[in-house]
Amino acid sequence: MSDDASELEALQRSSAKQTIDPIKSFLSGGAGGIACVLVGHPFDLTKTRLQTASPGTYTGAVDVVRKTIAADGIKGMYRGITPPLVGVTPIFAISFWGYDMGKRIVYAATPNRKVQALSIPEIALAGGLSAVPATLVAGPAERIKVLLQVQGQGGNTAYSGPVDVLRKLYAEGGLRSIFRGTVATLARDGPGSAVYFATYEVLKKRLSKPPGTLPSGETAPAPPLSLGAVMFAGGSAGVAMWALAIPPDTIKSRLQSAPHGTYSGFMDCARKLITADGVTALWKGFGPAMARAFPANAATFVGVELSLSAMDKLW
Repeated sequence: MSDDASELEALQRSSAKQTIDPIKSFLSGGAGGIACVLVGHPFDLTKTRLQTASPGTYTGAVDVVRKTIAADGIKGMYRGITPPLVGVTPIFAISFWGYDMGKRIVYAATPNRKVQALSIPEIALAGGLSAVPATLVAGPAERIKVLLQVQGQGGNTAYSGPVDVLRKLYAEGGLRSIFRGTVATLARDGPGSAVYFATYEVLKKRLSKPPGTLPSGETAPAPPLSLGAVMFAGGSAGVAMWALAIPPDTIKSRLQSAPHGTYSGFMDCARKLITADGVTALWKGFGPAMARAFPANAATFVGVELSLSAMDKLW
């Protein structure tokens, strides 16, 4: 084999290490999504209620928790968990699959690259691209989740469950009603996912122990991250994402929970919200979102990494 051919083969092996088998990335993302929902849903419910309630309804996050538990018991903190549990599994599966596909797109677009390791901007681009397919599932799932989370604040229960929400939304406005807020979801998740994956990869690299050397003189595979390092990198990625994503998330929650005809779209919702409550209204729910971000996303990446490790041993 010629030196050029050997070099090309080495480069191909190097780029392959930057990507994951699509099936593994899909399944590991789903495992991470389940872990994320189980840990993060009470925080998410608190955030959503703060974002959508009329001014004066709650004094803060603790007041939301107190009133919710007083009205519905501890199970009230898990109101609306079915849509994210059912929906987030494929959303995270598609997101992590999309991230891997995004990296493959970057490699395909730069065939003559000399350094196979992706740069931080390239990782961010791949992360941002992952939000595009994920939003097709996330938009409707978020719409259903938000409506179930906010009901009961005034004592009325409009929906008996996710299927009832779907049925009534379709009767109200067809698929357009079901997909309301999808653009807002993409506005949140596109930049958010870019920061999310870039932060995780940067911290993962910095926390990794340097690879050793095999007896043959070749570089040994890098040792896996410790569980604590995965949790720190994943939790930090979640904090970085939500620090950026809260304003579009607030608009999304308002848009998806408002009665039909209240807003004409994303920008109209943002304008009316700022006019009524000021710019600071865009950061409603910031506290619960930050409180949720670290543990929920630490759990996400633990689920992802552990499931990947298990699958690597199986095939």
